[in-house]
Amino acid sequence: MLYVPEQEMNQIPYEFYTQKRWENWLGRAKESGFEIKESEEEPSKESAIFVNMVDDVILACLKLTARFEKGMLSSEKALEILGEIRDIVLADVEPISEDIDLMIDSVQTSLMGVVVAFECYLMGDYEEGADVGELITAAIEAEASDDLEMALDYTAQCGAAVLKGDALPEEIMAELPYGIVAEWLDGIDSISAAMVGSDSYKEFDEEGDDDF
Repeated sequence: MLYVPEQEMNQIPYEFYTQKRWENWLGRAKESGFEIKESEEEPSKESAIFVNMVDDVILACLKLTARFEKGMLSSEKALEILGEIRDIVLADVEPISEDIDLMIDSVQTSLMGVVVAFECYLMGDYEEGADVGELITAAIEAEASDDLEMALDYTAQCGAAVLKGDALPEEIMAELPYGIVAEWLDGIDSISAAMVGSDSYKEFDEEGDDDF
């Protein structure tokens, strides 16, 4: 971690994520006129909007985490900002249409997995060297026992491990039973994918992104 003078700690030159940005995504979803079509084998162009919604939030969280890792933000300040992001993206959304509402609900469920993963990482509330496959199995078993709080905790630890550089086991991910843990882990899988792409989010001297 780089040394940062105390007077420079927690100075925020831009907003990581905004209400306006989220509302713009919701507007795009509404304008897409998306409909679920069972006959389609490949994802439609309209469905990409929902994937991009998740990725955009993940990018904001990765930028936040990069500042924390470089000593630009304390864990307390980073968690405060993460909480603000959580309040924006997990708030109730006004109904649009049955199919779009289902997709947005799925987006928000995935983002719950994303948020708790970053929260666990920033708090350091995870075991170094934990087996990711075992954490996933434990989460699935907890869900089967209707202990969703414990399932979410295991999912969060899994996400923290991914943020530390661990990989999600492909075989276990391919055989996930349908359920809320699978949707949470879909969010964490998106974190993993974002981390192996461009690492431009690690730069902490950039200007704020324009809302679109």
